[in-house]
Amino acid sequence: MQFTRRDLARFALASAPLAGALAAKRINSRFGGVQIGAITYSFNRIATPDPEAIIKAYIEIGLGEAELMSNHCEALAGAPPMPNFFRPAPPPRPPAGAPPAAGATKGPGGRPQLTPEQIAERKAAQEKLVAWRGTTSPATWKAVAKKFNDAGIDLALLCYNMQDSMKDEDIEYGFQMAKALGVKGITTSTTLTMAKRIAPFADKHKLLVGYHGHDATNDPNQTATLESYQTLMAYGKYNGVNLDIGHFTAAGYDAVAFIKEHHAKITNLHIKDRKKNHGPNVAVWGTGDTPMKEVLQLLKAEKYPIPANLELEYPIPEGSDIIAEAKKCLAYVKSCLA
Repeated sequence: MQFTRRDLARFALASAPLAGALAAKRINSRFGGVQIGAITYSFNRIATPDPEAIIKAYIEIGLGEAELMSNHCEALAGAPPMPNFFRPAPPPRPPAGAPPAAGATKGPGGRPQLTPEQIAERKAAQEKLVAWRGTTSPATWKAVAKKFNDAGIDLALLCYNMQDSMKDEDIEYGFQMAKALGVKGITTSTTLTMAKRIAPFADKHKLLVGYHGHDATNDPNQTATLESYQTLMAYGKYNGVNLDIGHFTAAGYDAVAFIKEHHAKITNLHIKDRKKNHGPNVAVWGTGDTPMKEVLQLLKAEKYPIPANLELEYPIPEGSDIIAEAKKCLAYVKSCLA
């Protein structure tokens, strides 16, 4: 079932109960009638150890709309931290035929394996997090939402990624978090198997779920092909799409045509520039194959109430930082809407 513009307007109003009280403080990042924001995933590298740095980044960049990752939400609520096992960059590859470096134990995908001590540390941290989640209440998440509202940022969406291993109570936890935050919907990266399980929860809570697509077109259980989008949307009225126009382009599809056809079921866009044929992200937006200007002009012309959220995934160039890169990307988006 398609949503009408009246439905979408109702969702938007429900997501911002404090808008009137805080209107004078709002950060305005609406250009040409198009709401530009960002997913907090873009700021992963500054979220540890200070999750409050994310909110400061939005203020400095000038972004007035946020799609909040659930791990960042929990960190802002005081959740016990998970261990960070990021390792330094690997040494240069040895010459062909040279013996491997001592102690270079590799796991799947060529990544270094965690030590038994690290595995034990991670398990203990996960147990603490589960126990902490049991102490949360709607007030926990309302306090997080207040941090964004007080900074002049509209907390529009919760990104809660749901894996096939989750129990029903884990799915319900995400919906309870979203409802208390006051967001208009949930976005998630998951499988079609999970999309079918999630649909009844979305119907129960009357909360739109936008499934994030990637370009894994060789996996029939992923949101990647046109057929997969049709399948997940058919599972329920509140099953929609978080359209990543970069991944969509890399998968070989036309984002402009998809938005025209399915705009009433799109929670938001992820804006990035990628090359076709499963090509890489590009750091200089406008030099890849993603029709960024055409998409943004479509939102402007048709007045679709779809937020366009920056998602920075390319490696940060030497001498720059995530704040400078986000400002550069925002400037490019603004130029597309001029």
